[in-house]
Amino acid sequence: MHSIACRIIMNAVEVTTKTNVLWTSPLFSRIPREINNKYFSRSSNTEEGQGAGATVRNVVSEKWGSVLAVGINRPEVRNAVNQETARLLFEELSAFDSDPALSVAVLHGVGGNFCAGYDLKELGHHSASLKLEQDVAKGPAPMGPSRMQLSKPMIAAISGYAVAGGLELALLADLRVVEQSAIMGVFCRRFGVPLIDGGTVRLPRLIGLSRALDLILTGRPVAAQEALAFGLANRVVPDGQALQAALELAEQISSFPQQCLRADRSSACYSAFDAPSFSQAMQYEFHNATPVIQAESIAGAGRFNSGTGRGGTFS
Repeated sequence: MHSIACRIIMNAVEVTTKTNVLWTSPLFSRIPREINNKYFSRSSNTEEGQGAGATVRNVVSEKWGSVLAVGINRPEVRNAVNQETARLLFEELSAFDSDPALSVAVLHGVGGNFCAGYDLKELGHHSASLKLEQDVAKGPAPMGPSRMQLSKPMIAAISGYAVAGGLELALLADLRVVEQSAIMGVFCRRFGVPLIDGGTVRLPRLIGLSRALDLILTGRPVAAQEALAFGLANRVVPDGQALQAALELAEQISSFPQQCLRADRSSACYSAFDAPSFSQAMQYEFHNATPVIQAESIAGAGRFNSGTGRGGTFS
């Protein structure tokens, strides 16, 4: 087994022999509680300090080679984001983007839900302390990293609810791996809470204005298969398997020549969001890609000539 998710389990088995178990998804059957807690819930970097007075972190992360998994860890409120969580998410993804050893990030939610949006209890009870950054070029945004333009790919592993601001966080990702029972939507429509974390910008570009307005104006729930048909979801997987599938996809993406991959990604994003004309988008693509030829393409051609990748194989 070569996937990151499999290595997580194998590594954990080596360090625990206890029989205390916790029922999780069918994929992992009965995983020892220590394994589940360390890698898929309140991980070893989740608590600051130890013992009864330990502080549980709202955001947890683990590095596996060049892949970073970042988890929102407020399952008691369906991973709704408050100011502290927003700050931590922004810091984690900023550090990821600047770390040359990391290639792909996976954003997920702990405890069965991706993210239910901004914490409306905090908004309702502590509105006086809510501070919003007015300059969208700065951060964090209300949901944390949602205004960022990452230079490297990120995948969202979506289970349960990804709604309101949670949907906006999912839109930050390049790809979305969605579980069969997951629900996405602009649920904040019901309460007069606007989309201020990129929802009105990214959603129309992703699925088209007509479909985006359908979701934005009605706030209706969107199930996984409809999200797949829209292009809102890139993969639909059985319940309990989004994180594993996202990690495996991240591992695959991280195995490719990275300068070339990032150049092509950057050109696609520029064409979709920033290019004022077709010709300028083409010019950007050319200038962005030219340095890759010397850096990676010539060596890649040599590998192909030696037999690697013949017949369309990726291994």
